[in-house]
Amino acid sequence: MAEEFGKSVEDGIKLSKRLYFGKDRAVAPPKPQMSMDKSSETFLPRAPMVYAVISDPGIVDNPDMTSYQPHVHGRCDPPALIPLQMNRIELEADSYLDSVIVRFSGSWRVHCVMGSKSCDCRIAIPMGEQGSILGVEVEVPRKSYSTELIAMDDKRYMEKECRPESGGFLKPYIFILTIPNVDGGSTLSIKVSWIQKLLYRNGEFSLIVPFSFPDYVTPPVKKLAKKEKIQLNINSGTETEIMCKATSHPLKQLKREAGKSGFLYEADVLTWTDIDFAVSYSVSSSHIYGGVILHSPSVHDVDQRELFSLYLFPGGKSSGKAFRKEIVFLIDISGSMEAKPLEGAKNALIGTLTKLDAKDSFNILAFNGETYSFSSSMELATAETVERAVEWINLKFIAGGGTNILLPLNQAMELVSNTHGSFPVIYLITDGAVENERQICDVMQSHLTSKGSICPRIYTFGIGTYCNHYFLRMLAMISRGQYGAAYDVDSVEPQMQKLFAKGLSTILANITIDTLDDLDDVEVYPSRIPDLSSESLLIISGRYRGNFPETLKAKAVLEDLSNFVVDLKIQNAKDMPFDKIFAKQQIDLLTAQAWFSENKRLEDKVVEMSIQTGIVSEYTRLSLLETQKGNQATESPGAHKLPQKNDSSKVDSQGQRRIMLQNFGVGFGNLKATAENIRPGVEEPKLPEAAELIIKAASNCCGRLCDRCCCMCCIQCFSKMNNQCAIALTQLWTALACFGCVECCSQLCCCCGNE
Repeated sequence: MAEEFGKSVEDGIKLSKRLYFGKDRAVAPPKPQMSMDKSSETFLPRAPMVYAVISDPGIVDNPDMTSYQPHVHGRCDPPALIPLQMNRIELEADSYLDSVIVRFSGSWRVHCVMGSKSCDCRIAIPMGEQGSILGVEVEVPRKSYSTELIAMDDKRYMEKECRPESGGFLKPYIFILTIPNVDGGSTLSIKVSWIQKLLYRNGEFSLIVPFSFPDYVTPPVKKLAKKEKIQLNINSGTETEIMCKATSHPLKQLKREAGKSGFLYEADVLTWTDIDFAVSYSVSSSHIYGGVILHSPSVHDVDQRELFSLYLFPGGKSSGKAFRKEIVFLIDISGSMEAKPLEGAKNALIGTLTKLDAKDSFNILAFNGETYSFSSSMELATAETVERAVEWINLKFIAGGGTNILLPLNQAMELVSNTHGSFPVIYLITDGAVENERQICDVMQSHLTSKGSICPRIYTFGIGTYCNHYFLRMLAMISRGQYGAAYDVDSVEPQMQKLFAKGLSTILANITIDTLDDLDDVEVYPSRIPDLSSESLLIISGRYRGNFPETLKAKAVLEDLSNFVVDLKIQNAKDMPFDKIFAKQQIDLLTAQAWFSENKRLEDKVVEMSIQTGIVSEYTRLSLLETQKGNQATESPGAHKLPQKNDSSKVDSQGQRRIMLQNFGVGFGNLKATAENIRPGVEEPKLPEAAELIIKAASNCCGRLCDRCCCMCCIQCFSKMNNQCAIALTQLWTALACFGCVECCSQLCCCCGNE
């Protein structure tokens, strides 16, 4: 889908060459990129963008300065996407602990469609690390739109058809939404909010927000300054000093106090920013420390228990030593892992092996329907052993066969069953689902409870959407491990490296907070506290009734198996949106528990949390609510309406229409796809296939001539002719198109342009 989207944008940019903005070359449309720079990724959005969806090329024209256009015969199928010109942008990012709520607002003008016509407009929102959409609001003349979550079992809406082009995910980090029938020349005002994660490494937080706009969204108005604004608010949740390290834009500090900072960038520019908004900062401390933040629920909260969040910072590089490790890597080599998934897994594994300490020991199990072992026992990670392991990986990692997860997991448990004074870790990497997943969780739970002081940690990693990510999340949670995923096959290697790094850098294990057991009706997410790594924060959240203790201690085990205790400072926070910050983590963990226990009550709880917080879940679906503004004006006789196939959404008594979007959940695995060894990525929805032949003469002419001066000269020439002459030439042009002569003309013109 991403490749087809990029091709549609490329076609749209070519089609926009039909637009005439006057004699001044300074306001002429920009030239398309050279062919050597073209790829499907080149035209994907790197900032919030809006596109005109063009099925009929004949409606493309400057709504303010109509011109006689060469007639284009046929339709664009799939439709071309013309990037709209942007008139205003504002970005506000509020950072809390390890999460950031991003709010983006801007306005775009349908500058490429005749004023008497209309088109759909497609919004594309690229989000940062683990981004999750919170809401979209759109204002157009006479109508407004807003997203709303509804329960999947709501029969009033679930029977309505969901058109793939109405909304969904272009890539796991790019959300798209279509606004229907927007008039040419009108303006769309859009507000978007999403939540994403901060990156944490070596004691520094990093925030990256996609904010790089291409030059062709700049309005063609000569030397007219435009204002762009970025506001950043940081609330670390601590009372320690925040030190800003680097920024992509010149930020002016507005507020500075213990644990909080505020920054602002505001500038008048001639062209919009072409770099992502990035900032890095540290919360100063050289040792492990933590705290607890308390918060009261809002009056609209369905759960009126008090809220709390507990955090632990790993501190500086010298704050704690990593454990000596015994690691077993379980890598899926079934047939569906062929090509990019297996190649990414190989690269991440080999890179991790080279980083192991010589005192660490490891083994590798490759599995499909059978299991293949690098060694019959654990091996020390010497240079010679790592070299042998790399040779074995290159020899044995050949995709083929089915998927059996329980057998290699049992073997891995046996390999780390006799560890003494070390940290046992099992990494499970798979892209498939199996029938006995609940049994696997039960078996592993019995293994883990029978082990010694430090039971094996299972770090799980899911590739694509055919595996059951909630099974993998549950398996990690019951073992105090962690879970990672790569829904996009291109991100397998970097995401796996992040998960590997967390397990290899554990500095505190067996963390407990004993005093929490004294509270009434306490609920903790996750229920078993994971270990603290030097590569990430540890944050748990929950609810309780009763009086929270005035003092709290966290107890853990260090790498030498000695005991560690840290005092947790307790503070009340009134300026943190607790319901948004921790909702994603809680919803995912509750969904995993609901799947494992097959508990309908937990599913209902997830639905309530999802609708209340705006975080999409497996049991809710996003819809687009259209509201009429006042009395709807009658539609002009010449208005262009795109066909709405089987549109089952109806306007209610309040003048509202609900457009259902696709289910954004990843589901609970696909046994059929796993059995058939269908590769990740094949499940991506496709844009509509061509339903009719496009006459190449016309479409090729438009695409090719638009890159040359002759097309613009024709438009300028037609603009100066009288009506009778222009009509005659247009008819002649159409006749030539029908006989295929225009294609010959375009090729000749392109050849002339290349000389």
